[in-house]
Amino acid sequence: MSMRKSAITALTTVALLSFSIGGHLSAAASLFKDLDHVSGKEKIISLKDRGLLKGVSDTQFLPSSKVTAAQGIQLISGGLQLSLAAIDLNKAPQASGLFSQVKDSAWYAEAFINAYYNGVDIPKDIHPSKALTKEEFTHMLIQGMEKAGVLPMIKIAPANIADESELEPSYQGSIQRSLVYKINILDENGQFHPKSEITRAEAAVMLYNALEYLKAHPKS
Repeated sequence: MSMRKSAITALTTVALLSFSIGGHLSAAASLFKDLDHVSGKEKIISLKDRGLLKGVSDTQFLPSSKVTAAQGIQLISGGLQLSLAAIDLNKAPQASGLFSQVKDSAWYAEAFINAYYNGVDIPKDIHPSKALTKEEFTHMLIQGMEKAGVLPMIKIAPANIADESELEPSYQGSIQRSLVYKINILDENGQFHPKSEITRAEAAVMLYNALEYLKAHPKS
């Protein structure tokens, strides 16, 4: 394995372990004690057991806390193992050259770089501390997932989303495909709630669902 590839692997490993507030890495030995009434508890625990998720402490996940752009992109990039391994670059890219609000020394900088070069649509001026909405996280996760799995374009019959008028038009395709992939489901009233700020629990469950879809549809 080349030095470059080894470095990429090491950075990806760090990314996998960094879905926590402020990028703090905590031990994974203890069980989260704040998931008892959380939908998707088993999926969150599965990601933790696989080393893809960390809490804010040994026993706390804080499932209802909002996901910042830094945390969300770290989760997507690390969970899907996006890297620069298959990308030919003349020189090592810098996050600050791609995103006006991202410092090169930030704990999430590599995740932003990997996501960007793997086709994830991230606003150039996004602030890392911004709380992501459900539609924003969905859009980025689906793009990363389709790139990671080399998924073919699919023809779908669009689902009837009751609050479709609230969707950002440029996210509609990603959201519709997320429903086909069963990354997301509509609520009992057929609503998606695109503008709601996504929680840590919701983001973790969506990542789990994405990984399960990719597992069931391996690269040919």
